Amino acid sequence: MGTHVLSMRIDGELLERLRHHAAKRGMSVQDYVVRTLIRADFDERFKSAVDETEKFYGLM
Repeated sequence: MGTHVLSMRIDGELLERLRHHAAKRGMSVQDYVVRTLIRADFDERFKSAVDETEKFYGLM
């Protein structure tokens, strides 16, 4: 299995929050984001966020 690149565009405020959370754990932002993505409950939380976004925009 090869590797892939994921590119994200985020606003400055969110990046600063991520930097703060990562620094508290002695991690890089990239490592912190990857660690968050592989958490066991990520899929469930992500689906919930998508559902709420769709409701907000009236897509459901």
